[in-house]
Amino acid sequence: LSKQLHILAANIDQAMFVATVKHPETSTTFIDRFLATAEAYRIPTILLFNKTDLLDSDDSAYLDSLSHLYQTIGYRCLRLSAIADEGVAPLRNLLQGKITLLSGHSGVGKSTIINALLPDAGIKTAGISDYHHKGMHTTTFSQLYEIDADTAIIDTPGIKGFGMVDMQAQEVGHFFPEIFATSKRCHFTNCTHRHEPDCAVLQAIACHTIALSRYESYLSILDDINGDKYR
Repeated sequence: LSKQLHILAANIDQAMFVATVKHPETSTTFIDRFLATAEAYRIPTILLFNKTDLLDSDDSAYLDSLSHLYQTIGYRCLRLSAIADEGVAPLRNLLQGKITLLSGHSGVGKSTIINALLPDAGIKTAGISDYHHKGMHTTTFSQLYEIDADTAIIDTPGIKGFGMVDMQAQEVGHFFPEIFATSKRCHFTNCTHRHEPDCAVLQAIACHTIALSRYESYLSILDDINGDKYR
């Protein structure tokens, strides 16, 4: 099934990607793959960091650094604990008047978020596997829920792997806003930001103005495209 494409939604106004620092942990690579795809389709994306009620001081510090990273790039970040009804009101305001795709790993709380927004929805939720520390699928197909006359949210099945669709190697850097902006100062117009001399992107990474995690995500997508792999 690794080569099959799965359409999540169409005709949406924005996407919200739900991530968690723990139970389960969402990797920055997975976040970046979703963001790059959203950039490719020009879909504004908001990051929702859920399950803040489970975080200790070290986890909270890590979340602070994640939020700072993505806000610096230009992505809006919202923290919430859907199960404790914390942060749900600001989320509702961001949804108003739009059709929104809600996505993320299984177990990050997408269904719980929708139940908090629509208490009558009664969507089934499940816990985290004790063995794998990953979510167990409760949503098996995309479903649209109307919040009011002009507002709707699309719940999607939990995504386990995220491959890139119809993306050429030379385009990948375009979908990382900070890499694209910096690449305009590279010596070569076709710079891959791997080994070329006078590469502004590599210089920015060395100076920590581009995060190493973002660069590693960029390289992982290039490797997938060049190796015809799916991650």
